[in-house]
Amino acid sequence: MAQFKGYPKATFRYLKQLEKNNNRDWFGEHKSGYEQDVLEPSLDFIAAMQSHVHNISDHFDAIPKRMGGSLMRVYRDTRFSKDKTPYKTNIGIQFRHQLGKDVHAPGFYLHLDTTSCYVGIGLWRPDSKALQGIRASIVEQREEWHKIKRAKAFRDRFELGGASLKRAPKGFDPEDPDVLDLRRKDYVVTANLAPSVVTSDAFVKEVAATFRASSRFMEYLCKAVQVPF
Repeated sequence: MAQFKGYPKATFRYLKQLEKNNNRDWFGEHKSGYEQDVLEPSLDFIAAMQSHVHNISDHFDAIPKRMGGSLMRVYRDTRFSKDKTPYKTNIGIQFRHQLGKDVHAPGFYLHLDTTSCYVGIGLWRPDSKALQGIRASIVEQREEWHKIKRAKAFRDRFELGGASLKRAPKGFDPEDPDVLDLRRKDYVVTANLAPSVVTSDAFVKEVAATFRASSRFMEYLCKAVQVPF
């Protein structure tokens, strides 16, 4: 397989057009552009990432399939949203844990749109059992949590993000020194990517290096939710 040379600039031109014409008629008329400029480069990127993902852990997959693989659907779920525009105007790619069936599983994520490019690593909106496991681990394995979170190389590259509760979760001390982390509803770190890197032949190398730099964080979360790493 040929080396992935980065996303073409045409990818972002297409996403910009989709932002301005987010309707079924336009998309139907320009679906060939989606196939050529978004779908095909994304599948090539996923294929190029397979060995890198498996070098981090055999329990995460990079699946270059049009449906049911690592590339997330372009179609928005509008059932419970006031925004009824039918299409996502970003590219979302997730390399999920093999035991996970949806976006709430441990995973490595890539997000590309016309204004921001970043990776996200961890668990987004985990279920109550997983949340309990992570919070208990922070309390019981506090020293390891601090080592990971406070390591200079980690802090220089990543930022903890996501939503949080307004107060300590039930069963946890409101005065706990790590209460801000215990209040988190998402256990995710993000790292921004320069648009110039996304369109260069260094892109796969940069994403792979970023994923590797988060491996201790991901391993900690996997142990906390009792899945293999």
